[in-house]
Amino acid sequence: MNAGTGHGPKFEDAVRVTADHGHEYNGYSYSAFLQKSFCIGTVPHGGYTSAVLYRLALVHFATAHPDLYKGEPATPISMHLTFLRRTAEGPTQLRVHDMKLGKRTSSLHVELLQPKDQSQSGNEINEDRMEVKVAGYITVSPATSEVGVSSKTDWEIHPEPVAGSRSDGGVDFERLSKTGRDEAWVRQDPPFAEFRKATTQVELFGVDPARKKRKNGIVDQWARLKPEGMAARWSNEGVVFLTDMFPMALDGFDMMAAGGESISSTGGAGPTAKYWFPTVSLSIDFKKRLPEAGEEWLYSRVVTKEVRDGRTDLDVTILNARGEIVALSTQIGLVVSASRNIGKRALL
Repeated sequence: MNAGTGHGPKFEDAVRVTADHGHEYNGYSYSAFLQKSFCIGTVPHGGYTSAVLYRLALVHFATAHPDLYKGEPATPISMHLTFLRRTAEGPTQLRVHDMKLGKRTSSLHVELLQPKDQSQSGNEINEDRMEVKVAGYITVSPATSEVGVSSKTDWEIHPEPVAGSRSDGGVDFERLSKTGRDEAWVRQDPPFAEFRKATTQVELFGVDPARKKRKNGIVDQWARLKPEGMAARWSNEGVVFLTDMFPMALDGFDMMAAGGESISSTGGAGPTAKYWFPTVSLSIDFKKRLPEAGEEWLYSRVVTKEVRDGRTDLDVTILNARGEIVALSTQIGLVVSASRNIGKRALL
């Protein structure tokens, strides 16, 4: 079930979900395979895992309820997920309960399951050893059912993003793509890329600190999807991935935890970061569906209000190149030692 092929074959392989008729379950069962290239350390990236669950909703309605909306795709308009236990690369079972099937909106309870002992996961799913790793709710609606009042407010990004070289202050994306820089915007190499492998699946451009001092707690970025280094376009599943993709903000957490010294500037090329930032909960409000062909560039404003007692808050606003809101996201994360990600399993 494709929701547009703009994100390319590599990302399509990463988020593929198939109906699994071989499992007895009071609900609906599906399967996926979480890929190593989308991991942080040994744990699949939270945004990537969420993108797989987004795809689950699409496949579920296409498979279980193909005529509910007269053949029109029912796409998520909101997601609320809780990450109960860390996941692992490899085969994954997905479960769906229909909580409400409605004319305008429908709601699903979704679960992602893997073996309790992840070191024994192998390539097969053993029902006796499974436990829920991620659970939550997804609300879907077909586009034609979303009718009613629409109104813009006076809301705008504040402070304004740094201007690009265009006469209207916008970024020259062709120049940015070819040279890696447009005015203060410059290509960013994510810190600890070997450890944070998932960050290498995107190409990120941020504000050069030598040109413009970044306000503490605020990170701006333009991003392109490049799974396995292959140029692609953002799809709706890609937007979900992007809501949890902000390595420059994590570098800021590294600095705060280190008492102000930039860890990445002294050890960013090393294989392992000092800290791991697992997602605890993630909520996404989808304001705009992307076109079937996707979008090449998406902008993210990432805001952190406070890091307290090893717990972070993050508000993410995603816009397209025309300044339209695509998605709003809020999440809670933890700041823990990276050794808990790469060593033997430990409770969070």
